[in-house]
Amino acid sequence: MIRGRALLSILLATFAVTAFAADTRDNNWTTPAEAAHFATTPNYEQTLAYLQHLQQAAPGKIKLESFGISPQGRPMTVVIASGDGTFTPQAARAAHKPIVLVQAGIHPGEIEGKDAGLMLLRDIAVTGKFPHLLDHAVLVYIPVFSVDGHENSSPYHRINQNGPASMGFRGQSQYLNLNRDYIKADAPEMRAWLKLWQTWLPNFLVDVHTTDGADYQYDLTWYTEDPHKLDPAIDAWQKKTIVHDTMPAYEKLGHLASIYLEFKDARDPRKGIENFGSGPRFSTGYAALQNRPALLLETHMLKPYEVRVQAVYDLLHVLLDDINRHPADLLAVTEKADADTIARAADSHATVPLTFKLDPTPEPFELKGYAFTLSHSDISNDIWIQYDPSKPRNYRIDNWNSLLPDLSITPPAAYVVPGEWTSIIDKLDAHGIAYRRIGHPMKQVQAEAYQLGHPVWASEPFEGHLMLRSFTLESLPTEVNLSPGSIVVPLDQRDANVAIELLEPQAPDSLLHWGYLNEIFEAKEYGEPRVLEKLARDMIAKDPALKTEFEQKLRADPAFAADSRARLEFFFERSPWYAAQNVGRYPVLRLDAAQLAILGTK
Repeated sequence: MIRGRALLSILLATFAVTAFAADTRDNNWTTPAEAAHFATTPNYEQTLAYLQHLQQAAPGKIKLESFGISPQGRPMTVVIASGDGTFTPQAARAAHKPIVLVQAGIHPGEIEGKDAGLMLLRDIAVTGKFPHLLDHAVLVYIPVFSVDGHENSSPYHRINQNGPASMGFRGQSQYLNLNRDYIKADAPEMRAWLKLWQTWLPNFLVDVHTTDGADYQYDLTWYTEDPHKLDPAIDAWQKKTIVHDTMPAYEKLGHLASIYLEFKDARDPRKGIENFGSGPRFSTGYAALQNRPALLLETHMLKPYEVRVQAVYDLLHVLLDDINRHPADLLAVTEKADADTIARAADSHATVPLTFKLDPTPEPFELKGYAFTLSHSDISNDIWIQYDPSKPRNYRIDNWNSLLPDLSITPPAAYVVPGEWTSIIDKLDAHGIAYRRIGHPMKQVQAEAYQLGHPVWASEPFEGHLMLRSFTLESLPTEVNLSPGSIVVPLDQRDANVAIELLEPQAPDSLLHWGYLNEIFEAKEYGEPRVLEKLARDMIAKDPALKTEFEQKLRADPAFAADSRARLEFFFERSPWYAAQNVGRYPVLRLDAAQLAILGTK
């Protein structure tokens, strides 16, 4: 059975390549997936060959470029498409055309966006089905983001997905998940993508995926960021264009769509849905920091591959049609959002939310699902849910998708990063954040510093990092001397939100949380037990309250009481010898407007 399935996959792929070669010679623009009746999806070489034929056939509408090299040496290809040869960001802006970035294959096993994109580009540039779809907009299309993961193809990569016969791997060749990498930018592919983003600065991002999880009637679900994460103008545009215009038009084509379905309990859909959280490590969360609307598409993994590809194809052409008819609207809201972010730096009372929580008041939601049974499993000793797709059922459930700001901060006028902290500066460079480098020593700079303590790290790695899960934080005024090479990061720039996410310790995807600054919690000097024994006695003799605190901890914490070294460290960590090491002193400083002005004149 397994051997037969693998052989069928090979035969279908061979048939698709042969059919594709013949079709392009005869100007029959059947895509490789169509030629295989969607049983297979083309490999990267076949995908690029098809795109190159499109470029040759329509050089005034299609242009291929490389924007990076994968870790295994493959070119990362982007397609620029327009109605009149507008192939550069400068030309697009001069023509007042919004730039739409559509990307597929960031998770290469979820590859509908690639095959749908090939079909759509063909019908824009060659067949004449949509000849005016890009008259007033420019499409920047990444057919396969994770090219190494795409070529690591197997029938066994997605256990709960209905085709194609072989599919790519979720991680790239260094086992990084690119859709957890936007803000930390570890992967070479992501750093290349960030340069592409900064070059084009798209007005809108669409990221195409395939879902996992429950079974239901919808062939596609979608997600946009919560209004509290967005400029009001961006939120209003998303609601009008996506919710009120695109999705109804899409469903008129015979599809069924829903908001993203994250079930509170995967064992029983009747318990409701909630917001999955997103954040700047994800595509849409990063776009929100960049003041850009973004749409996550998730086709349903159990629908046939052809249905899923057609779902993406139809939604993209409906969406692009709406943008093409109203280009000024998208340009206006992104321009306003950028201006609002820059202007916020002058408002000393402005606040920025760093974390969010579920709105405790749910809204009603009608789930178009299937009948299911719940039974006890002797294997897992848990509940086993089994769906019956032959019996569509609607369920009235609660929807906790709305978020509320939780922890907010007042942003500074600027951050200061000492020049020796090159790991921080490198990340700012990767994101294109503007800063000014100090060329000479600066003495007695008044700033706000953070003192951190009681760090707790995750017990298992996540995306190559042992993340810092929790810590205490105290804000305190400080006076510092800055060496040449230190940088000042003003927040009157459009990238201010990205800088805040990276540099504020409490931001969920800060460099601190990702473990880039773990060394600040390490004491470099220590005391030998024989020395600390005397130190403890001297400190107790001088401070009776300290003696009381020590005795209370002995009674309250048996593990501490049983650890001789911890008992001595109790005193060392309260001594001036420990304080002089600045353990837990966060290196990034905050400047208010007055201090920034003074610093600017030095």
